[in-house]
Formats: sequence, C-alpha cells, structure tokens
Amino acid sequence: MKYLVMVQGSQVDYDAYGGKGSAQSPAWSEQDLKAMFAHMEAINNDLAESGELLDAQGLVEPARTRFVTADRDGRPVITDGPYGETKELLAGYWVLDCASLERVTEIAARVARCPQPAGAPEHPVVIRQIDERPESELFTS
Repeated sequence: MKYLVMVQGSQVDYDAYGGKGSAQSPAWSEQDLKAMFAHMEAINNDLAESGELLDAQGLVEPARTRFVTADRDGRPVITDGPYGETKELLAGYWVLDCASLERVTEIAARVARCPQPAGAPEHPVVIRQIDERPESELFTS
C-alpha cells in the first residue's frame, strides 16, 4: 500500500530555522539544524535501503507559497504568501510503499522524534493512504 506521510510547519518555524526566534519558536542554531537534517537523512537512507521510499521532499517556506482559486466566472484568483491567517502548511513529505498501516505508523513516529530545540512547537506527522483504486471502483458502495 502506498502512503503519503506529511510534516507540517508554519512561517514562524521557517523563520526560526533561519535564526529568527519568536515567542512561538526559539531560534535554531546551526547544531540544531544539523541534528534535524541528520535525523531526516538517516530515515531516508533506511527507507531507500528497505525499498519503501518512493519520494521525499522538503518544501520552501510558506511565504513563497501561492494559492490559486477561481472566481464566479472561472477566472483564476492568485494570492501569493505570506498568509497571516494560515497557521500551518505542508513543510515536507514522503511517498512510501509499506506493507501495512502499522509499518507506516512506525515510520511516522520516527519522524515525529526529530530533534529540535527546547520550546519549539511540535507539529503532527500526518499519514494518508494513497487511493490506488481504479476509477471504476471509486464511486461504488
């Protein structure tokens, strides 16, 4: 079964990674960043070795995000970040091919144990199974 495993983050988090702390998150040191990257690299290496890793990517900060919607006439409405009203967005993801929900949950728990400085906000790791049913089965009971 294929799963999308997602980590969330906010602009405040990305600012903290760059050394700009706030009341919501302390500034990360170079050592903190190295520990986070080493943790994630170890996970990626293990998943590549086990054959479960299909893709993994970190995403740029929310301030560089673009939302596209449509107005009543179907014309695009484009809004560029940053978004003060949006607390968390997708920060990175893995696409995994795992034997079971239990296995992907073990992996997500490992991701959740990523080292971070004291006082940094903790964001959930989200698991969503990828729907691989054929189109003909999508709307049947």
